[in-house]
Amino acid sequence: MTQSLAKQLAALESMTMVDLKRKYFELFGDETKTGNRTWLVRRIAWRLQANVHGGLSERARQRAAELANESDLRLSPPKERSTTSGGAPTAVGTVRFDTESRTPLSGTVLVRKYKGRDLQVRVLENGFEYQGEVYKSLSAVAKFITGSHCNGFLFFKLKRSEKNG
Repeated sequence: MTQSLAKQLAALESMTMVDLKRKYFELFGDETKTGNRTWLVRRIAWRLQANVHGGLSERARQRAAELANESDLRLSPPKERSTTSGGAPTAVGTVRFDTESRTPLSGTVLVRKYKGRDLQVRVLENGFEYQGEVYKSLSAVAKFITGSHCNGFLFFKLKRSEKNG
């Protein structure tokens, strides 16, 4: 490994996310949307080393092409996201509710105090609205709020009715 390459690789560890994203753009000619610092550092380090020592061998490229040809490809494109009036993307999907669900009727506003804030979630026919975003499930809303997976019904303290057990 050359001295210059070693210095560049060592410098990656102390770079900010903004600097890493800028470096990624310099090396790949494309912006990255990831917030995963480890992935960015590894990807940039790989490109720096490939630029100095050469990329994949011809044999490795051929094998990668073979694997790509054998893989199952997505047959339908991802669904387009609709946007709210502010232009921010909104997740759209269909939610099926059975009659014995703990889910309140459409139009109901669920209120929950969390870390000193009053949270309000509106129940829609096709999901749940929180801060202008539509989510497929209460668990998705709870995950957005807390940052970790949790049961949405428990988070919003919705209990089963007595007849449902």
